[in-house]
Amino acid sequence: MLDLGYVRDNLTLISEKLRRRGMDADAILRDFTAVDTRRRQVITEVEQLKARRNRASEDVAKLKKSGQDAGALIEQTKQMRERIEQLEKESADFDAQLKNILINVPNIPHDSVPVGHSAEQNAEVRRWGAPPQFTFAPKPHWELGEQLGILDLERAAKLSGARFAVYWELGARLERALANFMLDVHTREHGYTEVLPPFLVNADSMYGTGQLPKFESDLFKVPHGEQNLYLIPTAEVPVTNLFRDETLEEKRLPLSLTAWTPCFRSEAGSYGKDVRGIIRQHQFQKVELVKFCRPEDSYAQLEKLTNDAENILQRLGLHCRVVTLCTGDMGFSSAKTYDIEVWLPGQQLFREISSCSNFESFQARRANIRFKREGGKKAELVHTLNGSGLAVGRTWLAILENYQQADGSVLVPEALRPYMGTDRIVPRK
Repeated sequence: MLDLGYVRDNLTLISEKLRRRGMDADAILRDFTAVDTRRRQVITEVEQLKARRNRASEDVAKLKKSGQDAGALIEQTKQMRERIEQLEKESADFDAQLKNILINVPNIPHDSVPVGHSAEQNAEVRRWGAPPQFTFAPKPHWELGEQLGILDLERAAKLSGARFAVYWELGARLERALANFMLDVHTREHGYTEVLPPFLVNADSMYGTGQLPKFESDLFKVPHGEQNLYLIPTAEVPVTNLFRDETLEEKRLPLSLTAWTPCFRSEAGSYGKDVRGIIRQHQFQKVELVKFCRPEDSYAQLEKLTNDAENILQRLGLHCRVVTLCTGDMGFSSAKTYDIEVWLPGQQLFREISSCSNFESFQARRANIRFKREGGKKAELVHTLNGSGLAVGRTWLAILENYQQADGSVLVPEALRPYMGTDRIVPRK
């Protein structure tokens, strides 16, 4: 969420930044000025009335002490008290209106973000490796998985419906091996601390990272007693909220955490898109990277986080590229996002496998996550960042498509062989 004072003082700039996102700034901020102006008028009137009431109370005491009639002045103080109570209710109502406006305002793109309205305007930053060369027509992962007997979409549909998957034998082992490999690299070499959070969270947690209230239709809601819980769409939610309503010591920053979790997404707006295979699932596994840092360090930390995620693909020998998302393709809470895309020869395209974002203070303000500088008195908002390090299922399918062989088998990348116990995936018998 953006700071109220910042929005008030930079309304023209924010309106322009929202238009760069392809949004109707006038509709989003339509009532802001009127509500904010009236709220400040009410607050001023309350302060003035309280000062008058305090002076009147002192005068009442003096009149009583001198034996004079204070009835008229007592009646005035009563009327002032009633007016103050009325105005404070109005002020609370204006506070609620302003909060409702602000929670629906997305983050402001960083100046380095390219302006554009769709993915076509995203800017490529770099590429690594080269596409594999085949002496045959490479197959997509859904064909390879079925032929190898390791991916079973038909039985998954019987169990749960569309957009679910069952993995068998070496397919299941590959999923587990990838998660373990990613966690080992991030914790042993990249400096992250592993955490295993709950997979169900409350509404406050979803609000803190920006999923609620705007994106509730994309979530799986689970009734639980008198409140609802939500299946996490990403480990970003519980891991970021670990420090909700807390103040961190500066010496702990930057704080880098990694977590493996299943992720659950209703994705109501995606039906009809990516219906083949396991590109877009209601349930999938992901290794997440989350950082908390000082404001002045967050863009350097964004580069490091992106490199850490990209390094996983490099170790697996998978051709990839990094792109900067344009203003119209960014997520609601992000100030800047890099997408890492992996090459899929069976589909002849690059596919996003990680989004690495700097949210600046946007999430921290919603979740009230602060830090105190050494020797400082006032706590400041941290900057939060996160990215997939990586999406396990998409890495799984990238290995199938990139390492497929003419005989129908799939080679296991060298880095994964200690985790797999084999160098090749062959058809199930």
